[in-house]
Amino acid sequence: MAQILTPDALATLFTDARTHNGWLDKPVEDALLKQAYHLARMGPTSANCCPARFVFICSSEAKERLKPALSSGNLAKTLQAPVTAIVAYDPVFYDALPKLFPQSDARSWFTSSPELATETAFRNSSLQAAYLIIACRALGLDTGPMSGFNNAQVDEIFLAEKGWKSNLLVNIGYGDINKLYERAPRLAFDEACQVL
Repeated sequence: MAQILTPDALATLFTDARTHNGWLDKPVEDALLKQAYHLARMGPTSANCCPARFVFICSSEAKERLKPALSSGNLAKTLQAPVTAIVAYDPVFYDALPKLFPQSDARSWFTSSPELATETAFRNSSLQAAYLIIACRALGLDTGPMSGFNNAQVDEIFLAEKGWKSNLLVNIGYGDINKLYERAPRLAFDEACQVL
């Protein structure tokens, strides 16, 4: 049976966590990225399709290759971040479904409908990006998810060989609290929700 997290744990994951724009000069170990992935992969996806693919940009050389694809507003913070994760999706994710969802012939659902395959890949890779953010927070890391980049360039530079398609970027590291903006408001329950 699921248990309610402590207030401190909820604060780490949600109420005290922030989207960071500035970063401390402190590296993120590869082992920590692997831990984050191993947690994130456990989040639910439709028919366990797991379409997300992650490319962790860590080296200066790789950051320089990423640089031309970034919008001006995202340039400085991305180059400063110890890690930038390209959250992508595999358009033929369904080829892994015999392994990931063996209880049904789920692969045929998508091979017969390219539109459904694309929609499913994008939606569920977005979910998996959120799981990665929560996993990073749980492991003591900060994140800064963003759009604001040229998808076609990122795909050509980093993903073309595998045929993956970029969805969003997530900067990962240890955030500089002195560079945080004031927390923006959120919608109240009655503004965003209905109970029917």
